[in-house]
Amino acid sequence: MTIGNELVSGDISNTNGSWLAARLEELGFDVILIAALPDDAERLAAFVHARDEETYVVVVTGGLGGTPDDLTREAIGAAFGVELVEQPEVAARLRERFEGAPEYAARWAQLPDGSRPMEIERGGAPGFVLGNVYVFPGLPSEMKPMFDTIAAELEGGSPIGSWRRTYRTTESRIVAVLEAAGEEHPGVRVGSYPSFSAEGSSVEIVLKSNDPEALAAAQAWLEGELDRLFG
Repeated sequence: MTIGNELVSGDISNTNGSWLAARLEELGFDVILIAALPDDAERLAAFVHARDEETYVVVVTGGLGGTPDDLTREAIGAAFGVELVEQPEVAARLRERFEGAPEYAARWAQLPDGSRPMEIERGGAPGFVLGNVYVFPGLPSEMKPMFDTIAAELEGGSPIGSWRRTYRTTESRIVAVLEAAGEEHPGVRVGSYPSFSAEGSSVEIVLKSNDPEALAAAQAWLEGELDRLFG
């Protein structure tokens, strides 16, 4: 989940969602949803509560600053039915680090009761973990290194590997091969992504699986079929 009116309005691209999805697949997680939500505490709380019950881990970014539209802490607290409480040690570090506006920075230490703070050196607002929900700042320069501090504790399945290759063709010419690939190799996800340019049409084919042997077999089969088709 990425939080911010600027995301749902299209003012900025959801690069956090794409980066996190790729990292989670590397850790063996099957990402089932990427969502961008506005700065609406009630809506956020309801959405997190629903996801918390149906998924292994929920990752949230954004809305951790100290302005009126930063409502993520309140929303996560509401989703779990807990109040915000100041974490004194976190607040002390923030006051020391932001001596120009110590009380403003100390607001960031108001975290849902029972949560575990996540901090990085020279970072701003801390993230936190509550249950299976991991909450990070929205700034990519802070979110990425903070995610790396806890990546080792996230236990997904086997890492999801991928193979990709681009062919100068159209999807209509290779659809039968793609359909057959899914039938022949059910443990491998098959995706095709067309593009069009002045040079003509092309299709990028992507295979993904957490089984290296199945992925290699699907790759060999697909390349052989397409080489025969275009040979």
